[in-house]
Amino acid sequence: MGAIGLGLLVLLGVGHGDTEEDALTLADKTAHLRIFSDEQGRFNLSALDVGGAVLVVSQFTLLADTRHGRRPSFTDAAPPELAEPLVSRFTAAIRESGLPVATGRFGAHMIVHLENDGPVTLMLESKPSPR
Repeated sequence: MGAIGLGLLVLLGVGHGDTEEDALTLADKTAHLRIFSDEQGRFNLSALDVGGAVLVVSQFTLLADTRHGRRPSFTDAAPPELAEPLVSRFTAAIRESGLPVATGRFGAHMIVHLENDGPVTLMLESKPSPR
């Protein structure tokens, strides 16, 4: 069972059309994202800077389409045989950056506990969103 102290909880959703390049782009962005406060309280430090770790949990429900009806559709989520290798590649790339990594179990029902230090929850995407 994965657990970390100071660091980032990454809920990782993989969709149809996502590639290894997307996984590597997001891993690099995650490792270097400056969202930890410096001495002046400004977001200037990354997980690498603060000696943090990363907990990666695969989360296909992030791809839920709730625009129609009352039951979410998960047709945008990649099937497990495509998603699992990309989750593994993302996790490996985070490790290669020098950050300690813990993981959930792919496809398992998990209870995730989060102690969120501050009001920071961000969504990172590897491709521009159609807005």
